[in-house]
Amino acid sequence: MDKGGIDHDRRLFLKVSAVAAGGLLVTASMPGCDRKIDSPSGKRKGQPPLFAPNAWVRIGRDDIITVSVNHSEMGQGIMTALPMLVAEELEADWSKVRAEFAPVAPVYKNPAFKIQMTGGSTSVRTSWESLRQAGAVARELLISAAAQTWGVPGAECRAVQGTVVHPPTGRTLRFGELVDRAACLEAPKNVGLKEPGKFKVIGTRVPRLDTPPKADGSAVFGIDVRMPGLLAATVIHPPVFGARVKSFDAAKARAASGVRHVLAIDNGVAVVADTFWQARKGAEALHAIWESTDNDQLSSDLIWKHWAELARQNGGVVRKDGNTEKAFANATQTLRATYEVPYQAHATPEPMNCTASVQKDRCDVWAPTQNQDTAWEAAARITGLDSEKVHVHTTLLGGGFGRRVEADYVAEAVQISKAIRRPVKVIWTREEDIQHDFYRPATYNVLQATLDSAGRPVAWTHRIVGPAIMDRLIPQFLPSILPRGTPQSLKDLAGWLANAALPRLRKDQKAAEGAADLPYAIDNIQVEYIKDDPGIPTGFWRSVYHSQNAFVVESFVDEIAVAAGRDPYDLRHDLLHKAPRLRAVLDLAADRAGWRRAPSKGVFRGIAVHDYGDTGVAQVAEVSVDPEGKVKVHRVVCAVDCGIVVNPGIVESQMESAIAFGLTATLKSAVTIRNGRVEQGNFHDFPLLRMDEMPKVEVYIIPSTHPPSGIGEPGVPPVAPAVANAVFAATGRRIRKLPIRPDDLRDAR
Repeated sequence: MDKGGIDHDRRLFLKVSAVAAGGLLVTASMPGCDRKIDSPSGKRKGQPPLFAPNAWVRIGRDDIITVSVNHSEMGQGIMTALPMLVAEELEADWSKVRAEFAPVAPVYKNPAFKIQMTGGSTSVRTSWESLRQAGAVARELLISAAAQTWGVPGAECRAVQGTVVHPPTGRTLRFGELVDRAACLEAPKNVGLKEPGKFKVIGTRVPRLDTPPKADGSAVFGIDVRMPGLLAATVIHPPVFGARVKSFDAAKARAASGVRHVLAIDNGVAVVADTFWQARKGAEALHAIWESTDNDQLSSDLIWKHWAELARQNGGVVRKDGNTEKAFANATQTLRATYEVPYQAHATPEPMNCTASVQKDRCDVWAPTQNQDTAWEAAARITGLDSEKVHVHTTLLGGGFGRRVEADYVAEAVQISKAIRRPVKVIWTREEDIQHDFYRPATYNVLQATLDSAGRPVAWTHRIVGPAIMDRLIPQFLPSILPRGTPQSLKDLAGWLANAALPRLRKDQKAAEGAADLPYAIDNIQVEYIKDDPGIPTGFWRSVYHSQNAFVVESFVDEIAVAAGRDPYDLRHDLLHKAPRLRAVLDLAADRAGWRRAPSKGVFRGIAVHDYGDTGVAQVAEVSVDPEGKVKVHRVVCAVDCGIVVNPGIVESQMESAIAFGLTATLKSAVTIRNGRVEQGNFHDFPLLRMDEMPKVEVYIIPSTHPPSGIGEPGVPPVAPAVANAVFAATGRRIRKLPIRPDDLRDAR
């Protein structure tokens, strides 16, 4: 990724976009690429001639194959996995493959969301056909170019490792030698794709393309962007949710060394200086007074009390199988439990940041964003510039987890740059980052089950109380879905209409994800949702509602097993007879963990299984609990079925990182509210899992011929219930609130 910006030749873009119907491919840029920037406008020096048959691929005379990636790289490996799809069909030499971030353009919208956004573990799933098709189109054009050069039938030629060969004569031409002729040919409308049995790249452990630049320091994350004349800014946000600045005394802030500007913006007060540290010191000296709001007395205790009262009411039904009322009326044994799952912050390693340069007739934004369209929309709205004059350049992300779907930090950078007419980089402090997040929603859950005389569950009900993320996001994302050039007045009207309609909806399917799609063969199931928003901003978090609902569901399944006198694994195995793929991952995890064998003395096991977007994951956790109540996770065995595996190493690393992420929320941290504000502010009171707390992780992948599904998020949901169920096995105490607190387990054994 070049540090000054990315821009694409407009004529080239129009040309390749016109070809996009036969496959999709153009350009983008990866940290460490040796491109020089003339100015912040993004003009490049020394760019070689291009063969760009579609919006996703270009090949130069130097044999370098560049794949445009329309998804954001936040560690999940898509800057390698997606080029692998192209390389497979192109018959590329992997050592010649490069990856770049795609620009913001309609051709790059994520089909799952209708906007250019990364989330929901959709990157490989939505690119599986289109990127292989793009590689195949480029391959056929190169073969045709070689056939014309030699004057032989194309059927006699084939692509091999970055070359086209003519086996009857042994002649060979490199891709780079064919690009000029290939660029003049018409792209074929129909090309065949390989059967999985013929894959050479897909399914292998090719090295990640983003590793070398990250290792040598040349990788550019959002926080690394540099350019001449760049100023630094930080923003002071209102401490109470929904508050706005009433007044502020900027004199002391302006007196701080290096401070250039102090100004009010939509989200708070910005302090601009020569360096971030100077801006932060100026912000510490700023005295701001905030308006009072209805949230001033809001607290976690009040929220839980209110939700417990709401849970006594009926909710909107999101799933209904059979007749639960009749089943409970005839029950011989009934279980009931309540579970509380707290708000969670993202705490991304790289705090929120964005660089913006607003000029009279151009706006450039460099952002570690998961949502290019919404970032572009925010910049266009604030500047009022025509669409072709707004440019969003994607950088690497130092963690995303859903937080960078939002565009609040982008809007701040654009507002400040517009006001001061200078390029500016906004960086949030860690305290601002944790206390002004869009949090994973908290939920209050009431579950009931009835068992027959054999201990088999015959009815299940689950009532969920909590906020709905989509209530806020539907009006926010709607302008990004509308066609470019739609007047702002119409975008505002569409957003208003969407917002007005939301309160009329009785249910929210998203909030019940991982609960409404209960995979167990139980005849009578009813899942309800009661929507209630206390006013705390919520957003996507790695695996979103699946992380809460898997903990609740899989913990309650264990409660049923104990009540029925059944082994937790055996009960799940029996109840999954209608979900064979999920049962297979359960069986594999149990087998590899040695479930039938006793663990080491003092170590206890718990098991959980969950399906996220057609990716099944089962985990067995081995834990111990010391007399002070501290839980140590020694080992996690993970089995996964994610369809065809593009790169096994990436799958393994994603399962490992998901387990680490999930363990933080299970054992360490939660967001709590007092007097309308978040109590936590940094890693001393919102601790993350430490290196010496990371368990041994074993990942086992089930071979599959199903199309690929996601891997970035599915590893999170089973972690909490597997650990909580192991804690019960160790102590006899059921965990119904997270995180697990040592005080609740002290002297339990």
